[in-house]
Amino acid sequence: MSVMIKVTLVKSMIGRPESHRKVLRGMGLTKVNRTVELKDTPSTRGMVKKVSHLVKMEEIT
Repeated sequence: MSVMIKVTLVKSMIGRPESHRKVLRGMGLTKVNRTVELKDTPSTRGMVKKVSHLVKMEEIT
């Protein structure tokens, strides 16, 4: 079974650059306190790193 990560949006995307908004929408995060589970891939990690100041990440085994 592949490793998953749980990503939660903890800060609003209001006033953020459009590139950050696109990354959040691409991960499926549209509202504050919404959580999604994504596969742990290098591309997903890069997306999380770009908006790390807006999200909280946990690894799920």
